[in-house]
Amino acid sequence: MPRATADIHRIVRIVQQTGRQWNPTAVSAVAQDSRDPFRILISCLISLRTKDEVTAEASARLFRLARTARAMMRLPAIRIARAIYPAGFYRTKARTIKRLCRTLVQQHGSRVPADLETLLTLKGVGRKTANLVITVGYGQPGICVDTHVHRISNRLGIVKTRTPEQTEFALRQVLPRRHWIRFNDLLVTFGQHVCKPLSPLCSTCPVSHLCPRTGVGKHR
Repeated sequence: MPRATADIHRIVRIVQQTGRQWNPTAVSAVAQDSRDPFRILISCLISLRTKDEVTAEASARLFRLARTARAMMRLPAIRIARAIYPAGFYRTKARTIKRLCRTLVQQHGSRVPADLETLLTLKGVGRKTANLVITVGYGQPGICVDTHVHRISNRLGIVKTRTPEQTEFALRQVLPRRHWIRFNDLLVTFGQHVCKPLSPLCSTCPVSHLCPRTGVGKHR
């Protein structure tokens, strides 16, 4: 049975209060700095399978070279790769970024689309990235689900799903709309500091009294 709405409100409120002591994610930091959908999109692509501190530094280096799709399109892929190294799969990401910028310039007037379905037509952009651009870049309702959000939503019993995509659609049904935009940033930082993938810190978790620990084996 899904969690009661009142429980979800309590969980979000407690995690938000606790999370004030943590730094925002790298992509959120970019958003707070510029609110530029293009920079958010590129930072999100760099962040895939990459630690936050690496993402932040790699994004900063790349944006010092180019801050628009047109300017970035003109950079050789090897120069983009060198700028974002040591981000995971940096050579592949460099080619993806260059190709994406060309598409934005040639097909979208150098602007990042402001709707989910159009974003999903861009090669290299999946649901996680598209939702993050929509929510953080444009302030529109959406739910960005990565591995942290998927894992923690299931551990807390908010959803019962097998994949991040299933989690997104399940959360759209049970998560109060007012929490949609901030849910990703809350759970990502919470997952980095407390509800870790392996051996979560249940003994110090601020919502342990509300958590059924679904799927949790070893914990601290």
